[in-house]
Amino acid sequence: MKKKLQSFIMMTFATLIMSIGTYFFKFTNNFTFGGITGLAVLVAKTGVISAADFSFIANMLLLVVGALILGKKFVAKTAYCSILLSVTLSLLERIYPMTKPFTDQPMLEVMFAIALPSLGSAILFNIGASSGGTDIIAMIMKKYTSFNIGRALLLTDVAITIAGFFIFDMKTGLYSCFGLAIRSFLIDNFIESLNLSKYFNVVCSRPDPICDFIVHELHRGATVCDAQGAFSGSKKYIIFTALNRQQAVKLRNYIKEEDPAAFILISNTSEIIGKGFHSI
Repeated sequence: MKKKLQSFIMMTFATLIMSIGTYFFKFTNNFTFGGITGLAVLVAKTGVISAADFSFIANMLLLVVGALILGKKFVAKTAYCSILLSVTLSLLERIYPMTKPFTDQPMLEVMFAIALPSLGSAILFNIGASSGGTDIIAMIMKKYTSFNIGRALLLTDVAITIAGFFIFDMKTGLYSCFGLAIRSFLIDNFIESLNLSKYFNVVCSRPDPICDFIVHELHRGATVCDAQGAFSGSKKYIIFTALNRQQAVKLRNYIKEEDPAAFILISNTSEIIGKGFHSI
């Protein structure tokens, strides 16, 4: 129950971040990168419907199509985020209507239009969730064609982004292309940062105090191997363990005080498969 509550809070937080970045920075500048919200910008140009309302209708229709084609299991994982995103965009449009961008700096605006939705998407991907939209189109394409999800997403996003050159002007189209190019890199970097952990190799003569601290104070596991010093020939031990960033600081400080002669190698890792760690 605790894990489900944490997942629910993270999904809500990530979706709200996406909504803020999309409404306040993407819609007002007519940036067309990023799936359904990018398509909504194009449709809004016709004046028939607003970008927020089109996003709501399109996402609801895609959810229905996804349920019919991909099954109820798919909807269970996607419906909440997709509905929350759509409803939030519509509410923001009515509560805080915007007729122009916040600033007269397009580059500053495009950076926020990229960064906020990318962070939200990274959090969702990291916990196995999705905001729907073109993700649904991509998964349907994968089911009936030879495209994988990555290629299908790229295909739909590129088509929508290129259309911005014809609907708007060259400057807006170029900013949209820039956003599309940077967005995927940011998502990958955000995911890596969210999962960043520290891998320890500790070479020491007395492993017991260090292992006790890891197990009882940090509540983590460790592996101890016998070793021998190449220069001195004396018996040594190597302790292997993986910790989050806060735990890594505590262990490093403890070893410095408890065994100043210990040799410590600390490296960054963002993909750990095993109990107690989230695998991406």
